Amino acid sequence: MKPPVFETFGCRLNAYETEAMRALSHGLDNAVVVNTCAVTAEAVRKGRQRIRHLRRENPDARMIVTGCAAQIEPELFAKMPEVDLVLGNLEKMRVGTWNNLKGAGFIGETEKIQVNDIMAATETAGHLIDGFGTRSRAYVQVQNGCDHRCTFCIIPFGRGNSRSVPAGVVVEQIQRLVDKGFNEVVLTGVDMTSWGADLPAQPKLGNLVQRILKLVPDLPRLRISSIDSIEADAALIDAIASETRLMPHLHLSFQSGDNMILKRMKRRHSREDSIEFCAAMRKARPDIVFGADIIAGFPTETDAMFENSLELIEECGLTWLHVFPYSARKGTPAARMPAVAGPTIKNRASQLRAAGKIAVQNHLTEQTGRYHNILIETPRMGRTEGFTETVFSQDQPVGSIVSAKIAGFSGQRLLAATD
Repeated sequence: MKPPVFETFGCRLNAYETEAMRALSHGLDNAVVVNTCAVTAEAVRKGRQRIRHLRRENPDARMIVTGCAAQIEPELFAKMPEVDLVLGNLEKMRVGTWNNLKGAGFIGETEKIQVNDIMAATETAGHLIDGFGTRSRAYVQVQNGCDHRCTFCIIPFGRGNSRSVPAGVVVEQIQRLVDKGFNEVVLTGVDMTSWGADLPAQPKLGNLVQRILKLVPDLPRLRISSIDSIEADAALIDAIASETRLMPHLHLSFQSGDNMILKRMKRRHSREDSIEFCAAMRKARPDIVFGADIIAGFPTETDAMFENSLELIEECGLTWLHVFPYSARKGTPAARMPAVAGPTIKNRASQLRAAGKIAVQNHLTEQTGRYHNILIETPRMGRTEGFTETVFSQDQPVGSIVSAKIAGFSGQRLLAATD
């Protein structure tokens, strides 16, 4: 029996769900499963290109395509001669789907497209697997979907409305992971700060974080993935400020530093909100490290508007930047707005990345001479509390947390001092 081949595009949540599918599909013979991303038109193009390549490498395998791009544009993939089956984001997480595919052959025995209305989803499948990642760090899905409608984003139509995993289920899952020896857990989702809105009493993300830290006292490190800072509740801010087991690293969904562009993006925060949040967090937790998403060349963005995004890096003290050159996504309002010229978008993205490199160098310089508790991911590499990669000259026990003084840096990695 030849086990399925899996290929994943896009976000951490997609990677999580691929691991769930890997478990659900145990016993499925000779198949290729491609978990697509729809965040940009380029992501869809790369997905289709990879499907063709995988078909050439696996001519006799059954080709199954799923993920956000398959959910949003199932016909696009169904028309590809390389594809045998298109599964929606709901279908790919169901036990019954995979059981039905484990027979002698499903081609011709079922509809080529199995994609239902994602907006009808009321639950998320966060309980399916006990995390994934390295032997030291596990990722736990606590939320899926998004209720917001940013003008550049197609993802709500691939993920559906926001659904939360109940706190009790999350706590039990994290306790199991700690019992297995994991020293760090990362909470992940599509729109993390909307967690709880669909649950009884509508608890906030901060409540979940505080419950985890209280009810799993032997969890050494808890980390939060990307959040929308304008929706950070008081309990979450208090936890960041006071809970040393909650890692001082936040990735912020800013997208722009200009108020008019933010308004046209249909974001819920202003430039001033971003600056105020970062200042307040740094005052409460001086060692905090910020990452951020910023889009370069959003439609109608002028040079002056772009400068506001560029200046935001220094004004907020951002370190790790995810820079996205704007790419029109069919079906979104932004795709109908006056576009910025391609070379201009490319140039602005380059300027943002250059500023980001300077910010990283400044951050690394500041760490020299300091001590950090480093979670070891490979024998000679780990990450600090602020998620900065740190290299050792001698092997360390993978999965352990090692205290080390920083001797300097090379590239974008810190160097641990030798004894």
